[in-house]
Amino acid sequence: MPNEIADRVTKPFAQFLRVETAAGGLLLLSTLLALALANFDLSRRVPAFWETAIVLQLGPLDLTRSLHHWINDGLMTLFFFVVSLELKREFALGELREPKAVILPFMAAMGGMAVPVIIYLVLMNGNAGVHGWGTVMATDTAFVIGSLALFGSSIPVQLRIFLVSLAIFDDVGAIAVVAIAYGASLNFIALGMALLGIGVVAFCARIGVRSIPLYFMIGGFIWLCFDGSGIHATIAGVILGLMTPAHAWVGDERMRSITGKMMAHPTGEKWSGDSSERRDLIRAGRAITESLSPLERLEMALHPWVAFAIIPIFALANAGVEFSGVRLDSSVTLAILAGLAVGKPIGVLLFSWVAVRAGFATLGAGLSWPILAAGAFLTGIGFTMSTFIANLAYSPTLLAAAKVGILAGSATSAVIGIALLGFVSKRGLSHWRSQ
Repeated sequence: MPNEIADRVTKPFAQFLRVETAAGGLLLLSTLLALALANFDLSRRVPAFWETAIVLQLGPLDLTRSLHHWINDGLMTLFFFVVSLELKREFALGELREPKAVILPFMAAMGGMAVPVIIYLVLMNGNAGVHGWGTVMATDTAFVIGSLALFGSSIPVQLRIFLVSLAIFDDVGAIAVVAIAYGASLNFIALGMALLGIGVVAFCARIGVRSIPLYFMIGGFIWLCFDGSGIHATIAGVILGLMTPAHAWVGDERMRSITGKMMAHPTGEKWSGDSSERRDLIRAGRAITESLSPLERLEMALHPWVAFAIIPIFALANAGVEFSGVRLDSSVTLAILAGLAVGKPIGVLLFSWVAVRAGFATLGAGLSWPILAAGAFLTGIGFTMSTFIANLAYSPTLLAAAKVGILAGSATSAVIGIALLGFVSKRGLSHWRSQ
């Protein structure tokens, strides 16, 4: 079938929403299972399991890490790689091609990161754990889309696009903060090797190398260099995702020419051996593969694995918190709760309003301030990235309290956001606008 421009925009986005919706339910089940394991008879065995050492040694290079480390630093690199692919696809082919369409979710994401951090720092002033301010920055895409799925077509698709774009900006911003604020002392030799690897990737892309396995090998080298550089290794996923080509090598016209030449061959047993027919068949198969951009192929291949395997495994390894002995009035718990449930919606709405009033952005068809306000509360669901950063930012004595704050803040945001979306959609306020 002809591949129309609209199909290249709507079909991948619809597929992304379907996968994330199903993944939200699986992520919730994994979280509940992790909490159950942490609070019953297995509560002592489970942490020891995640700390099992995975021994990997290549000559003098010792890559022995715990299972927990390989999940948080290794598998999560693929998560950030897919996030970056989605962001680049939206910029190149999707809803973020127009500058004014980019500015609104970008400004909302900036507000959704800045205001929660300010609230957190004010509440944590002088207390242990102030370094964990990055915990309140991000939005969990799977949980947000899962919440929106409860309303079907009663809410505008523009709200889904806005929140998905915002969440992606949030995730990229959060991992940049992780790389800078939560890394170790820099090893400039390892950092230089990582930059050299990135240069090799850019050079290979420039001269037309299209072997995805080769790029994954170079990407693995870059990851190892970042892992030893003091900058958090998951930044490799963000950089490589943004470098992935978004345009196909074989366009529609060339594709029709190649397949037409193959179909013009007379029928018969001429497809084996070193014949022109066989060479044309091989060329046509390669052309079919290359008619999709590397970005699209990688996103289609990796997104289900990330959504249905990597993120649930991450939740199992990190969401468990033993509630006995945890004080609900801990300053860390309350600061994270306030940052997510209060700071996120305020920041998203405030910066969105400023962008619209200043003329930098428009709400666009289908969006209204009531529906935007309701959706803004869902951005306080920061589960995956908040837990990821908490593991880096807090000492073991504060980590349990931080996780309770993340769970409480995310749950509160989900309940308020879902309730407000239900109210707005039933009252018919989705299309009411006020500039």
